Amino acid sequence: MDVINKTIDLGDGRTITIETGKLAKQADGSVTVQMGNTVLLATVCAAKEAVPGTDFMPLQVDYKEKFSAFGRFPGGFTRREGKASDYEILTSRLVDRVLRPLFPDNYHAEVFVNVILFSADGEDMPDALAGLAASSALAVSDIPFNGPISEVRVARVDGSFIINPTYSQLEKADIDIMVGATVDNIMMVEGEMSEVQESEMLEAIKFAHEAIKTHCRVQMELTEACGKTVKREYCHEENDEDLRRDVREKCYDKAYAVAVSGTDKQARAEAFEAIVTEYKTAFTEEELETKAPMISRYYHDVEKEAMRRAILDEGKRLDGRKTTDIRPIWIETDYVPGPHGAAVFTRGETQSLTTVTLGTKSDEKIVDDVLVHGKERFLLHYNFPPFSTGEARPQRGVGRREVGHGNLAHRALKRMMPDNYPYVVRVISDILESNGSSSMATVCAGTLALMDAGVQIKKPVSGIAMGLISENRGTNYAILSDILGDEDHLGDMDFKVTGTKDGITATQMDIKVDGLSYEILENALAQAKEGRLHILGKITEALPAPRPELKPHAPRIETITIGKEFIGAIIGPGGKIVQGIQEKTGATISIEEIDGVGIVEVAGTNKESIDAAMRSIRLIVAVPETGETYEGKISSIMPYGAFVEFMPGKDGLLHISEIDWKRLETVEEAGLKEGDTIMVKLVDVDPKTGKFKLSRKALLPRPESYQDERPRRPQQQHGGGNGQGRRR
Repeated sequence: MDVINKTIDLGDGRTITIETGKLAKQADGSVTVQMGNTVLLATVCAAKEAVPGTDFMPLQVDYKEKFSAFGRFPGGFTRREGKASDYEILTSRLVDRVLRPLFPDNYHAEVFVNVILFSADGEDMPDALAGLAASSALAVSDIPFNGPISEVRVARVDGSFIINPTYSQLEKADIDIMVGATVDNIMMVEGEMSEVQESEMLEAIKFAHEAIKTHCRVQMELTEACGKTVKREYCHEENDEDLRRDVREKCYDKAYAVAVSGTDKQARAEAFEAIVTEYKTAFTEEELETKAPMISRYYHDVEKEAMRRAILDEGKRLDGRKTTDIRPIWIETDYVPGPHGAAVFTRGETQSLTTVTLGTKSDEKIVDDVLVHGKERFLLHYNFPPFSTGEARPQRGVGRREVGHGNLAHRALKRMMPDNYPYVVRVISDILESNGSSSMATVCAGTLALMDAGVQIKKPVSGIAMGLISENRGTNYAILSDILGDEDHLGDMDFKVTGTKDGITATQMDIKVDGLSYEILENALAQAKEGRLHILGKITEALPAPRPELKPHAPRIETITIGKEFIGAIIGPGGKIVQGIQEKTGATISIEEIDGVGIVEVAGTNKESIDAAMRSIRLIVAVPETGETYEGKISSIMPYGAFVEFMPGKDGLLHISEIDWKRLETVEEAGLKEGDTIMVKLVDVDPKTGKFKLSRKALLPRPESYQDERPRRPQQQHGGGNGQGRRR
């Protein structure tokens, strides 16, 4: 067994070890990556040939976490891992976005990358190692790949940058970003921030890149040690250079004319399609059987070149805008009456209808991942139905794209939520039209819907998607504000930035070319800020501040803090008491213990039901005071007196001698029976047992003719009570 190890020194006493040659040797490439007690296995397998007709890179990246890695059983009936969690999907996407652009353009064989967490210590974050593990598996294989790459998380804690911070360190960070890169180029950035400046984000990216360079050099050494410097030969495309030239000669000028015409999305798509359709009429059906795929591929290149030249040479974009122009925006809030908040945000041909629902503690999302446990009170869900792009196909569940776009918008908004907000908040963005960044439309519509709901967010947030067209390794370039879908598809960068008037809250960047300088990034960030503030102005013009009140049909919530010893008293045996209060008042009550105290949350659709529930709870947690008068209910009658529930969950003995001024032989002589409501006075509390002694007599006028008829007779204490025994 030929086992090879390489070590990366992180410079702070921690190391990362890459090992190959021991596990999963039948895969094309296989490595384990270990940092502390966190261990990942990454494998990569590629088909020998491409599926006929494939003209794209069929890459599949799957990141999976085993519950056994942290000594846990999975939930559910089957007690085994099931479908991927959102966290696993997001980690898979982070790796995919860095690897995909680095496969050769003409390589179309299916490639499957699997990264599995087999061990974890609960402190080191495994997602920061997944990109390194995947790239290392490719490095020890013969699969063609223009890497290596690596990914690191960089956080700023107390003013200092940290590479791959622990969970506990990340809780204190004001910058949290993942960066993926090769030795020479940044490929991907994604993360969230607490209103930082553009220069601070650039500093974090540069800091991350220095660490990544070390990771890449170690992988190069690993490739040398494994003898995998020569990659497999392949031929996945059939080409006809004469046909390529002919397509360009006959189609380019027509495509360029469409590119500079400034038409809308649908008209432009039809015009581009008409050009290639007309070109194909020169061929017979038999010729097209073999030539049609090549014609489509070559025409795609013509269309791409025409669009790029129009921008670089004439400064004309597909829809006629200048590079810095933002498409027209229209906004309408309170658009639909049913939700607790709603807004439509439309920017050009991209439109989001976003709603807000306010809920109670029972609506919290329970997170039960391998390493992350807890509850989420702020949720954001993004939906992208096919009709938003005019596609005639069904919608089948939530895909990885929806999870990723929703996560970006969630990160953009969550730090602007009010502190200790009592409501669980769900934001739902339904994309109704799409041509350009729908995730940034979600951020803008989400801000408006939250303010429309009366959520007192700290500051409004807006977002913008930037693009880039460059040539000659960035010596000639154009930065595009508010990009179209085609500009994203045919361009060199998709760069999304969200923030308030005071700084950036989230970012996502995918770079598709080599040689992108930090100068270009800096200029892109500056241009993004201008566009972001322009959009923010439109948002505050439509709705200057959160509405002062919730909608009439939104739930109201009040909270009360109690001693933890009262939690059981409110809940009651089998939940009897709390269920009774809810049934009687119509309010919803949630109780939990936090930091040694009880937090009771009472929610209802009207003030009356909340007030009634709060009165009942306050009675339960109130401490009975000697000398106070209470309205109580007779719970049982004994020969020596009656037991009265004078406060919820608190019974006292009303001794027969304390019912009336006259002497009684039985309780019934006073006309009392079980279920009666009477007024009583708390006259004593036994200091040893805590039992309560009640008196009804003390609240009645003393008759003028009353005489104490005693000599006092001996009294007997009866079990089950806390007062005197019955007279004999």
